[in-house]
Amino acid sequence: MKKKIVFMGSKPIGYQCLKKLLETVPNLNAEVVGVLTTKNKLDAGEETIYKLCQQQEIPIYPSLKDYLEIPQVDIVISVQYHKILKQVHIDKAQEIAINLHMAPLPEYRGCNQFSFAIVDDAKVFGTTLHKMETAIDGGDILFESRFPIPADCRVKQLYDLTVQASVQLFEDNLANLIQANYQRTTQQSLEAERGSSYHFRHEINDIKQIDLSWPADKIDRHIRATHFPPFEPPYAMVNGKKVYLSFDF
Repeated sequence: MKKKIVFMGSKPIGYQCLKKLLETVPNLNAEVVGVLTTKNKLDAGEETIYKLCQQQEIPIYPSLKDYLEIPQVDIVISVQYHKILKQVHIDKAQEIAINLHMAPLPEYRGCNQFSFAIVDDAKVFGTTLHKMETAIDGGDILFESRFPIPADCRVKQLYDLTVQASVQLFEDNLANLIQANYQRTTQQSLEAERGSSYHFRHEINDIKQIDLSWPADKIDRHIRATHFPPFEPPYAMVNGKKVYLSFDF
Protein backbone atom coordinates (compact mmCIF):
# COMPACT_ATOMS: atom_id res chain seq x y z
CA MET A 1 0.00 0.00 0.00
CA LYS A 2 1.27 3.46 -0.85
CA LYS A 3 2.33 5.75 1.95
CA LYS A 4 0.04 8.74 2.25
CA ILE A 5 1.82 12.08 2.63
CA VAL A 6 0.42 15.48 3.59
CA PHE A 7 2.52 18.52 2.76
CA MET A 8 2.21 21.75 4.75
CA GLY A 9 4.11 24.76 3.50
CA SER A 10 4.38 28.22 2.01
CA LYS A 11 6.81 30.69 0.44
CA PRO A 12 9.10 29.90 -2.52
CA ILE A 13 10.98 27.30 -0.45
CA GLY A 14 7.69 25.48 0.15
CA TYR A 15 6.95 25.49 -3.57
CA GLN A 16 10.38 24.11 -4.45
CA CYS A 17 10.19 21.33 -1.86
CA LEU A 18 6.66 20.33 -2.85
CA LYS A 19 7.77 20.18 -6.48
CA LYS A 20 10.69 17.90 -5.50
CA LEU A 21 8.33 15.76 -3.44
CA LEU A 22 5.85 15.32 -6.29
CA GLU A 23 8.67 14.37 -8.66
CA THR A 24 10.00 11.77 -6.20
CA VAL A 25 7.01 9.98 -4.67
CA PRO A 26 6.02 7.92 -7.75
CA ASN A 27 9.30 6.01 -7.41
CA LEU A 28 8.91 5.43 -3.66
CA ASN A 29 5.48 3.81 -3.43
CA ALA A 30 4.04 6.97 -1.92
CA GLU A 31 1.62 9.74 -2.86
CA VAL A 32 0.74 13.25 -1.73
CA VAL A 33 -2.91 13.16 -0.64
CA GLY A 34 -3.27 16.76 0.45
CA VAL A 35 -1.63 20.15 0.94
CA LEU A 36 -2.10 22.95 3.46
CA THR A 37 -0.69 26.36 2.60
CA THR A 38 -1.11 30.11 2.77
CA LYS A 39 -0.10 33.08 0.66
CA ASN A 40 2.95 35.04 1.78
CA LYS A 41 4.64 38.35 0.95
CA LEU A 42 7.49 36.44 -0.68
CA ASP A 43 5.15 34.59 -3.05
CA ALA A 44 5.39 36.01 -6.55
CA GLY A 45 5.02 35.05 -10.18
CA GLU A 46 3.62 31.85 -11.57
CA GLU A 47 5.39 29.37 -9.31
CA THR A 48 3.13 29.08 -6.28
CA ILE A 49 1.91 26.14 -4.26
CA TYR A 50 -1.69 26.92 -5.19
CA LYS A 51 -0.97 26.71 -8.91
CA LEU A 52 1.19 23.60 -8.56
CA CYS A 53 -1.62 21.81 -6.72
CA GLN A 54 -4.12 22.85 -9.37
CA GLN A 55 -1.85 21.50 -12.11
CA GLN A 56 -1.32 18.20 -10.27
CA GLU A 57 -4.96 17.94 -9.10
CA ILE A 58 -3.93 17.70 -5.46
CA PRO A 59 -6.54 18.80 -2.90
CA ILE A 60 -5.74 21.86 -0.80
CA TYR A 61 -7.22 21.65 2.70
CA PRO A 62 -8.20 25.06 4.13
CA SER A 63 -7.57 24.29 7.80
CA LEU A 64 -5.99 21.89 10.27
CA LYS A 65 -9.49 20.80 11.20
CA ASP A 66 -9.99 19.62 7.61
CA TYR A 67 -6.58 17.92 7.71
CA LEU A 68 -7.73 15.83 10.67
CA GLU A 69 -10.57 14.48 8.51
CA ILE A 70 -8.22 12.95 5.92
CA PRO A 71 -8.79 9.17 6.13
CA GLN A 72 -5.14 8.12 6.22
CA VAL A 73 -1.95 10.10 6.83
CA ASP A 74 1.35 8.27 7.22
CA ILE A 75 3.82 11.17 6.93
CA VAL A 76 3.48 14.92 7.36
CA ILE A 77 6.14 17.17 5.86
CA SER A 78 6.15 20.82 6.90
CA VAL A 79 8.19 23.49 5.11
CA GLN A 80 7.59 27.03 6.40
CA TYR A 81 4.00 26.28 7.39
CA HIS A 82 2.49 29.25 9.20
CA LYS A 83 0.57 27.50 11.99
CA ILE A 84 1.78 25.68 15.10
CA LEU A 85 0.70 22.04 15.19
CA LYS A 86 -0.79 20.64 18.39
CA GLN A 87 -0.24 17.07 19.55
CA VAL A 88 -3.45 15.89 17.87
CA HIS A 89 -2.15 17.16 14.52
CA ILE A 90 1.25 15.55 14.98
CA ASP A 91 -0.33 12.26 16.07
CA LYS A 92 -2.44 12.19 12.90
CA ALA A 93 0.72 11.12 11.06
CA GLN A 94 0.88 7.42 11.78
CA GLU A 95 4.61 7.22 11.03
CA ILE A 96 6.21 10.64 11.54
CA ALA A 97 5.73 14.39 11.17
CA ILE A 98 8.80 16.16 9.80
CA ASN A 99 9.73 19.83 9.69
CA LEU A 100 12.33 21.62 7.58
CA HIS A 101 13.71 24.38 9.81
CA MET A 102 15.84 26.85 7.89
CA ALA A 103 18.46 27.30 10.60
CA PRO A 104 20.95 25.24 12.58
CA LEU A 105 19.57 23.49 15.65
CA PRO A 106 19.55 23.84 18.56
CA GLU A 107 21.27 27.23 18.11
CA TYR A 108 18.43 29.07 16.37
CA ARG A 109 14.90 27.93 17.13
CA GLY A 110 11.88 30.04 16.33
CA CYS A 111 11.55 33.00 13.95
CA ASN A 112 13.81 35.37 12.01
CA GLN A 113 16.82 33.15 12.62
CA PHE A 114 18.77 34.71 9.72
CA SER A 115 18.61 38.14 11.33
CA PHE A 116 19.67 36.97 14.76
CA ALA A 117 22.62 35.02 13.37
CA ILE A 118 23.93 38.21 11.75
CA VAL A 119 23.32 40.28 14.89
CA ASP A 120 25.19 37.60 16.87
CA ASP A 121 28.07 37.74 14.37
CA ALA A 122 27.74 33.97 13.94
CA LYS A 123 30.28 32.35 11.64
CA VAL A 124 28.28 29.25 10.66
CA PHE A 125 24.66 28.76 9.67
CA GLY A 126 22.66 25.86 8.30
CA THR A 127 19.36 24.06 7.80
CA THR A 128 17.75 21.10 9.55
CA LEU A 129 15.23 18.34 8.97
CA HIS A 130 13.80 17.28 12.32
CA LYS A 131 10.95 15.36 13.87
CA MET A 132 8.06 17.59 14.84
CA GLU A 133 7.05 17.92 18.48
CA THR A 134 4.80 20.34 20.33
CA ALA A 135 7.95 22.11 21.54
CA ILE A 136 8.58 24.39 18.55
CA ASP A 137 11.70 23.36 16.59
CA GLY A 138 12.57 21.06 19.47
CA GLY A 139 12.31 17.57 17.95
CA ASP A 140 15.09 15.12 17.19
CA ILE A 141 17.39 16.01 14.29
CA LEU A 142 17.17 13.66 11.30
CA PHE A 143 19.43 15.40 8.77
CA GLU A 144 21.28 18.71 8.67
CA SER A 145 23.56 20.81 6.49
CA ARG A 146 25.89 23.61 7.61
CA PHE A 147 27.87 26.27 5.79
CA PRO A 148 30.04 29.32 6.62
CA ILE A 149 28.39 32.73 6.72
CA PRO A 150 30.16 35.07 4.25
CA ALA A 151 31.87 38.17 5.61
CA ASP A 152 29.59 41.24 5.81
CA CYS A 153 26.63 39.03 4.94
CA ARG A 154 23.22 40.69 4.59
CA VAL A 155 20.00 39.00 5.65
CA LYS A 156 18.67 38.54 2.11
CA GLN A 157 21.96 36.90 1.09
CA LEU A 158 21.85 34.56 4.09
CA TYR A 159 18.22 33.76 3.36
CA ASP A 160 19.04 32.89 -0.26
CA LEU A 161 22.00 30.72 0.76
CA THR A 162 19.80 28.89 3.26
CA VAL A 163 17.02 28.33 0.74
CA GLN A 164 19.56 26.80 -1.64
CA ALA A 165 21.01 24.57 1.10
CA SER A 166 17.54 23.62 2.32
CA VAL A 167 16.27 22.51 -1.08
CA GLN A 168 19.44 20.46 -1.54
CA LEU A 169 19.11 18.87 1.91
CA PHE A 170 15.45 18.09 1.23
CA GLU A 171 16.16 16.59 -2.19
CA ASP A 172 19.15 14.56 -0.99
CA ASN A 173 17.22 12.97 1.89
CA LEU A 174 13.67 12.75 0.60
CA ALA A 175 13.89 9.03 -0.10
CA ASN A 176 15.43 8.46 3.34
CA LEU A 177 12.59 10.37 4.99
CA ILE A 178 9.86 8.43 3.20
CA GLN A 179 11.57 5.07 3.75
CA ALA A 180 12.37 5.86 7.42
CA ASN A 181 16.08 5.49 6.77
CA TYR A 182 17.43 7.85 9.43
CA GLN A 183 18.86 8.03 12.92
CA ARG A 184 17.52 10.52 15.43
CA THR A 185 19.78 12.84 17.40
CA THR A 186 18.24 14.65 20.34
CA GLN A 187 18.83 18.38 20.42
CA GLN A 188 19.46 18.21 24.14
CA SER A 189 22.56 16.08 23.49
CA LEU A 190 24.00 18.92 21.35
CA GLU A 191 23.18 21.96 23.49
CA ALA A 192 26.37 21.91 25.55
CA GLU A 193 28.49 21.94 22.38
CA ARG A 194 26.38 24.21 20.16
CA GLY A 195 24.37 26.36 22.54
CA SER A 196 20.69 27.12 22.02
CA SER A 197 18.27 30.01 21.63
CA TYR A 198 14.63 30.66 20.80
CA HIS A 199 13.32 33.81 19.15
CA PHE A 200 9.72 34.96 18.91
CA ARG A 201 8.28 36.70 15.86
CA HIS A 202 7.87 40.07 17.59
CA GLU A 203 11.56 40.26 18.49
CA ILE A 204 12.47 41.38 14.97
CA ASN A 205 10.91 44.77 15.83
CA ASP A 206 13.36 45.19 18.70
CA ILE A 207 16.50 44.65 16.61
CA LYS A 208 15.22 46.94 13.85
CA GLN A 209 15.35 49.95 16.17
CA ILE A 210 18.91 51.27 16.08
CA ASP A 211 20.56 53.58 18.56
CA LEU A 212 22.90 55.88 16.63
CA SER A 213 25.20 56.04 19.67
CA TRP A 214 26.06 52.36 19.23
CA PRO A 215 29.51 51.41 17.91
CA ALA A 216 29.68 51.48 14.10
CA ASP A 217 30.10 47.69 13.81
CA LYS A 218 26.93 47.07 15.88
CA ILE A 219 24.92 49.50 13.77
CA ASP A 220 26.25 47.80 10.64
CA ARG A 221 25.25 44.33 11.90
CA HIS A 222 21.73 45.46 12.77
CA ILE A 223 21.21 47.08 9.38
CA ARG A 224 22.58 44.04 7.56
CA ALA A 225 20.37 41.83 9.72
CA THR A 226 17.07 43.63 9.18
CA HIS A 227 17.03 45.35 5.78
CA PHE A 228 14.94 42.86 3.80
CA PRO A 229 12.38 44.33 1.35
CA PRO A 230 9.39 44.24 1.19
CA PHE A 231 9.39 44.30 5.00
CA GLU A 232 9.82 47.47 7.04
CA PRO A 233 13.50 48.49 7.11
CA PRO A 234 15.60 49.23 10.22
CA TYR A 235 15.32 52.71 11.63
CA ALA A 236 16.56 55.21 14.20
CA MET A 237 14.39 57.59 16.20
CA VAL A 238 15.37 61.19 15.52
CA ASN A 239 13.36 63.96 17.18
CA GLY A 240 10.55 61.51 17.83
CA LYS A 241 10.33 60.34 14.21
CA LYS A 242 11.45 57.18 12.46
CA VAL A 243 14.36 57.65 10.09
CA TYR A 244 14.79 54.54 7.97
CA LEU A 245 18.28 53.17 7.39
CA SER A 246 19.51 51.06 4.49
CA PHE A 247 22.45 50.31 2.26
CA ASP A 248 22.95 51.65 -1.24
CA PHE A 249 21.87 48.80 -3.51
